[in-house]
Amino acid sequence: MQKSVWDSLDLPQGKRTKLYRFFEILPGFTSYMILILLVVFSLISPVLGSYYLLFIIATTLVKAVGITFRTVQGYQASKASEKVDWHQRFLDLYDPHAAYEKYHRKKSTEFGFDKHVRNLKMLATGRDLVVSEKMLDENGKVLKVEFPKPGDIYHAVIMVAYNEGLETLIPTVEAVKNTTFDNKKIILVFGYEERGGEAMKENAKQLYEKLKDDFYAFIPVMHPKDLKGEIQGKGPNLDYAAEELAKFLRKEKIDFANVIATSLDSDNKMHKSYLDNVAYEFVVHPNRQHLSYQPVSLFTNNIWETPAPMRIIAVSNSFFNIISSMRVHTLKNFASHSQPFLALSNMGYWSKLTIVEDGHQYWRSLFYFKGDYSVKPIHIPIYQDAVLEDGLWKTLKAQFIQLRRWDYGASDVAYVGVRTFSKDRMERTGMKFWPLFVKFARLLEGHVTLASISPMVAFGGWVPKLLNASSKELLTFNLPNTISYVQLFASIGLMATILLSFGMLPKRPAHIKKPKIFMLLQWLLMPVVAIIYQSFTAFYSQTRLMVGNYMEKFDVTKKVVKK
Repeated sequence: MQKSVWDSLDLPQGKRTKLYRFFEILPGFTSYMILILLVVFSLISPVLGSYYLLFIIATTLVKAVGITFRTVQGYQASKASEKVDWHQRFLDLYDPHAAYEKYHRKKSTEFGFDKHVRNLKMLATGRDLVVSEKMLDENGKVLKVEFPKPGDIYHAVIMVAYNEGLETLIPTVEAVKNTTFDNKKIILVFGYEERGGEAMKENAKQLYEKLKDDFYAFIPVMHPKDLKGEIQGKGPNLDYAAEELAKFLRKEKIDFANVIATSLDSDNKMHKSYLDNVAYEFVVHPNRQHLSYQPVSLFTNNIWETPAPMRIIAVSNSFFNIISSMRVHTLKNFASHSQPFLALSNMGYWSKLTIVEDGHQYWRSLFYFKGDYSVKPIHIPIYQDAVLEDGLWKTLKAQFIQLRRWDYGASDVAYVGVRTFSKDRMERTGMKFWPLFVKFARLLEGHVTLASISPMVAFGGWVPKLLNASSKELLTFNLPNTISYVQLFASIGLMATILLSFGMLPKRPAHIKKPKIFMLLQWLLMPVVAIIYQSFTAFYSQTRLMVGNYMEKFDVTKKVVKK
């Protein structure tokens, strides 16, 4: 693997090309134009403005129907997957012949059972049951497929931290320890920042003394500050820790091809079955090195402790991740995720130049593997904290800062756009134009929708009428009422989300007195929350891209643990 190839995957620094600047401006320009055009069309003709708004609202309504369906479908898949004994399924892979004989005549409605039986048959015969041209020899016969031995699989969990206290760090490590996967096959790398100060060094030392015998290895790695070619962010910490892990694996003579790396934030709590589920999927997929594995991120660890606006955002983001798990064709890396370590080492681990290293990792992987890369949904959750600071105002501000960082994923529009429309597209991406263009268009549309739809739905119905107060057009006069009916219909989908969210809530802590009814009443704040924490944060990030004021420092969300 040559350094020049790694460089070709990286983001530009300094002055951008004109084409790159065009694509950096495009998301914000499009978002603003959607709002501006409503005013322009309404000034030209109230009917034209009304039809323009109705077109946008109609497309939003169609999406809302699909989202409601995916919400229910994804929730059911997640709950069903949690009930599966993934540890036993992984153990079945040790002797697929015996397991197949045990199960193949059995009928079961358990999640993924029939697929499990097919996987056992595939491993027993050494042939993939879904045959592609790559798996045929010159005579058209199915080639034998090599599957790794389950006993050779290791999990390397790279947990990164900045200045978090032991009250945050210990429960995260304990959750890894309490998974059903063999702890002696888990390598836990604790990557912490030198910027965290002496307190962070002491925390790392205490964690090592407490946990050094609980895993195959516990490796504390301090990421030095101010290294050349890095921003201040999570990506450089992950990258540095991964390089140290590589040295350890070589020393221990552990094959990179048998190691699955998982990036883990300091407040993340793994479901007990997560590592077994990922290891299972890794073994049974012939194209395993070209996959990453994406759990469902649920922001429910401390949801009872947080203010109402943060609870709305936490539940909404949780369901967005549930929905994403059912849309495999659009699924990308987000927050904690797992990827084969061999693939990571070949492509230069993670980017050190972006504050959104998780989503950006999808595009780096896609282009490194010349389009032969996808994300496998893991319906098992990893639980994360909702934003919580000391005091209401600090919490509200911290939430805005976190979401504007997430929304800075719009920076990937330029990264993908220049490759989509490049003359050497095939050399740089290995992809034909239309498949890559569709991915680019979806990426752009997602960020534009995030910024513009909430204000259009909330206020758009009044614009043609207010700008044409004397208009007698019936369509314009009734537009606010029409939009209100659409909002009412959309609220049905919201109600489905609200009802399902009750089944997702952890048990209420004893010191929390508020009844569940407040978890229902809080949704009255949804319109305001959507405008401030969805639209405004997206416009903020896209505007900074437009003017070239790049976000090159990772704003760490403080982890407050209520006692």
